[in-house]
Amino acid sequence: MRGALLHAVGDDKLDIRDDFTLTPVGPSDVRVKIKATGVCHSDLSVLTGVLPMPLPVIPGHEGAGEVVEVGDHVTSVQPGDHVIINWTPACGDCPNCIVGQPNLCTTYVMKSFMEARFLYGGQTPAFGMAGCGTWAEEIVVPWQGAIKVDPEVPYEAAALIGCGITTGVGAVINTAKVRPGSTVAVVGCGGVGLSVIQGARVSGATTILAIDPLESKHELAKKVGATHACTPDQLMDAIGTLTGGQGFDYGFEVVGKSAAIMTAWQATRRGGDVIVVGAGAMDDQVPLTAFGLLFEGKNLLSSLYGGADVRRDFPFFANLYKAGKLDLESMISSRIRLADLNDAVAALKSGEVLRQIVMFD
Repeated sequence: MRGALLHAVGDDKLDIRDDFTLTPVGPSDVRVKIKATGVCHSDLSVLTGVLPMPLPVIPGHEGAGEVVEVGDHVTSVQPGDHVIINWTPACGDCPNCIVGQPNLCTTYVMKSFMEARFLYGGQTPAFGMAGCGTWAEEIVVPWQGAIKVDPEVPYEAAALIGCGITTGVGAVINTAKVRPGSTVAVVGCGGVGLSVIQGARVSGATTILAIDPLESKHELAKKVGATHACTPDQLMDAIGTLTGGQGFDYGFEVVGKSAAIMTAWQATRRGGDVIVVGAGAMDDQVPLTAFGLLFEGKNLLSSLYGGADVRRDFPFFANLYKAGKLDLESMISSRIRLADLNDAVAALKSGEVLRQIVMFD
């Protein structure tokens, strides 16, 4: 089968080849034929080494497809079901799962660093990003990593729910618990940032400020729910105009940079919530003072995978989409083929695109 392989961090090009095979499906595994997969900024972070992965690796984690084979112990799905890939499968038994934080389960994430699910060139092993590797035609995942979805939801919309929507809308609903009538600032208007904006709109926020240095992104941010937009240089004026100088009730950082976290901190009022959504580098320090942390009374929250329980949230977001409450079509920059992935990565680096979706035949 076909797939795109990263041999080493920093490689200029992905190795797009057609000789991949899969390891056998285990008793608790599901084999999925990928129908659509997103080109997400987290994929780029794997290519640059910001998110460490075992090598060689097939990137891709935001995907949807059709079940083609299940292990003997699998009862949650069957061949023919449409599923969304969950890149953080929950084991159900670890301390995080037991206290209701399945998005923080690392059981299968750790296994993905040791188990190579792909073979190429005969018997050379290759890993899948986060145990997935959706930039390949088929993948094998634990049954918890394939969540059934209504077949009426198009594959490209289902793929977006698999990461961008769940991460962004989930950060609003699950982590921040944004209240109706509140004010929200969102730093970063990429795919996940637009998802945060949509989550704020769905939650009833009355003022939603989109902050991005690329003014070309402001119009779409407003289309999906932002009431106002500005560049970081214009933020202080916007705080004065929109909040009377107090700051916003909630500030979301959706870039993965310490500077963006500080922008979100600056945008948020005393006693408000600052939510970190972007995936940053391990050596990127956030310069907050001990004095400010205490006396400004702001709550600094992290939102990994939108604080989601995907068994609950994937169907929930699919229903919001079907009801016309989530605009997923506007978030798709283009539909491309697997052979276009190197160009897609270059476009993602430029910052001008949102979600490019690879459509498989």
